[in-house]
Amino acid sequence: MATHPDYSSLRKELLNGAISCVEQVKHHLELIEKNKHLNCFLSVYSEESLNAAKAIDAKIKLGSAGKLAGLVVGLKDVLAFKNHPLQAASNILNGFHSQYSATVVERLLAEDAIIIGRQNCDEFGMGSTNENSAFGESRNPHNPQHTPGGSSGGSAAAVAAGLCHVSLGSDTGGSVRQPASFCGIYGLKPTYSRISRHGLIAYASSFDTIGVLANSTDDCAKVLQVIAGKDDFDSTASSLPVPDYSGVLKNSSNKKFRIGVVANIPSESLQPEIRESITFASEHLESSGHKVTQIDLPLNEFILPTYYVLTTAEASSNLSRYDGVRYGHRSTSAEDLESLYRNTRTEGFGEEVKRRILLGNFVLSSDHFDAYYAQAQKVRRMIRNEMLKIFSTVDLILMPTAPTTAYALGTFSNNPVEMYLSDLFSIQANVSGIPAISIPFGKDKNGLPIGLQFMSADFREDDLLCGASLLAGIERFS
Repeated sequence: MATHPDYSSLRKELLNGAISCVEQVKHHLELIEKNKHLNCFLSVYSEESLNAAKAIDAKIKLGSAGKLAGLVVGLKDVLAFKNHPLQAASNILNGFHSQYSATVVERLLAEDAIIIGRQNCDEFGMGSTNENSAFGESRNPHNPQHTPGGSSGGSAAAVAAGLCHVSLGSDTGGSVRQPASFCGIYGLKPTYSRISRHGLIAYASSFDTIGVLANSTDDCAKVLQVIAGKDDFDSTASSLPVPDYSGVLKNSSNKKFRIGVVANIPSESLQPEIRESITFASEHLESSGHKVTQIDLPLNEFILPTYYVLTTAEASSNLSRYDGVRYGHRSTSAEDLESLYRNTRTEGFGEEVKRRILLGNFVLSSDHFDAYYAQAQKVRRMIRNEMLKIFSTVDLILMPTAPTTAYALGTFSNNPVEMYLSDLFSIQANVSGIPAISIPFGKDKNGLPIGLQFMSADFREDDLLCGASLLAGIERFS
């Protein structure tokens, strides 16, 4: 079956009867089976997705199909789908089935998208390589000996390998954008509150953002338009109107941007091909009539410690609800309530999750709260304020998504701190709460994808999508 560059081209063929939703779903199910070695999917909803496809084909014939009719979607294993398994890739939730669907899932289904399965990830979204999953690591379709990135690694790999059209992931510190970069696709992290978090398993609640992984900016736009907006189930979701992102994209050809290129990145911290790609992209944008200036990111040396103090603190609080009493794994060696909690968590949580819970408990302890957590909150506010000042002078900020291309599997197995340091470029958007998008921009000398990143001011996802489209098909390396 012929592949389609985006959903718009697929939809035309679906509506004119050239292909059917059933044929599309069968095609993706065959590809998922052929690519089981990538370990992208933890559950595949074969019969259910085929039945949904049949119903949507009937709707198409009646002219009543939704905006995303026939779009095949995968869900990261942190998004609730009613009566389906939900584990956050953790043993602590063995056997758990969700009792309701996330708001984003309900909105996709209402527009006739087809959910084909749940996808592998780092446990509770904690990791940058997808090696922290209780179900084993996912693999990069460009080179299976390399990671697809994390934590939404299975979701990114599935889109890159053509196993689904779009995936929904979560981005707490780059967990949509970094795997998108490693797998050569687009990864959109919207503004915090642009999308309801109802039905998203919490890691760090003031950072967590549901994001979109796709092969085109137009697919990102179409999905974002459907899933964004006010939600009565999430009081933090913004009530601002949702723009017509696809319409903005279509009419953006003459728009000129003020683009800031981050200068205070040590050259030795960047893989040479990525450094050259930033220069090449900057020159291309300037020659196309956009105003390009050099900028420095504010308080850059405080970004990582601020992020890890606050996210581990929030994680230790959020994960305290997993105790083995009502659902999930329950230790059989407990003698009393205290030992039930202790043994269940010891057996159910993986090493990285335990590490972050311990760090979080430390910074929240009475002896250290003021010195770490309270100070980190103040610094976070300072960073956000400085970022907002920058966006009074530029529309977009251009920088790498990650310092390197995809790591070989096992690179950080004995050095988690080095893995944390690799998040430096992606966490800026999460600490500030602003939107960002990773853009595929060619490959390095080893054939691994390079990703560049745009950030914008709050709720300017339209600018992000238009900016990303400027770099579509433009690459320094082939």
